[in-house]
Amino acid sequence: MKRSFFLVAAVALLATTAQAGEIKIHDWPCEFIFQELSTIPVVMDVGYWVRIKDQNKLKIKLQQKDIHTYEGCTDMKVECNLNITLSCSISATGAVPGNYSCNLDPADVDTPGGTVTVCAKLRNADLSKTPGGSKNVHVATVTIKVMPRF
Repeated sequence: MKRSFFLVAAVALLATTAQAGEIKIHDWPCEFIFQELSTIPVVMDVGYWVRIKDQNKLKIKLQQKDIHTYEGCTDMKVECNLNITLSCSISATGAVPGNYSCNLDPADVDTPGGTVTVCAKLRNADLSKTPGGSKNVHVATVTIKVMPRF
């Protein structure tokens, strides 16, 4: 009796595991309704993503610190889905010759992002090339670069 019960249970277990992905029934349930037949996993590769919020509103305004030195900073909001390291470079337009430099604080940003202060500095400014009293003269462009940090 025990042996036949075990045999019936084993056959029933094999029958239920064998039917994955197919339906074998003699009569459909009382109305024609959808029956779950199979599940399929959906996968994807998630790409890297970095964004500077409101970047077209950012501007660094240089303020005079002494006769030939100017400095200015702006806060930049960075969003990302990976840990990154930022760097900057600066290129002068030629409107005001001198020695330009830039820096970022902090340079390392962890996901989901944060605020980075971008600063520009002009040393040895040669003010003789631009008329006095000129307003909002475009003297340089800061370029922000990004690299993944794993």
